[in-house]
Amino acid sequence: MPKRILQGTVVSDKTDKTVVVRVERRLTDPVMKKTVRKSKKYHVHDAENQFKTGDTVRIRECRPISKLKSWEVITE
Repeated sequence: MPKRILQGTVVSDKTDKTVVVRVERRLTDPVMKKTVRKSKKYHVHDAENQFKTGDTVRIRECRPISKLKSWEVITE
C-alpha cells in the first residue's frame, strides 16, 4: 500500500526530534455551498532538528515511532 504524502507548515519545533505540522485542506460546505478551510496538526519525526517554525514541509506516513508520531519529514 502506498504511503500518504501531505504538505503543511511547521507550527512548533520545541520538542527534540519532533515538529508539529499543520496541514490545511479545502472543502465545500454541504449546506451553504461555500469553500471552507479545515486544518489538522500532526506530530512529525525530524531526526536532525533541521526544520523551524514557519517552514513549509512535506510529510510521509511511516511506522509508529512513538505514541503520537507516525509521520516523518521528507528531505528533498
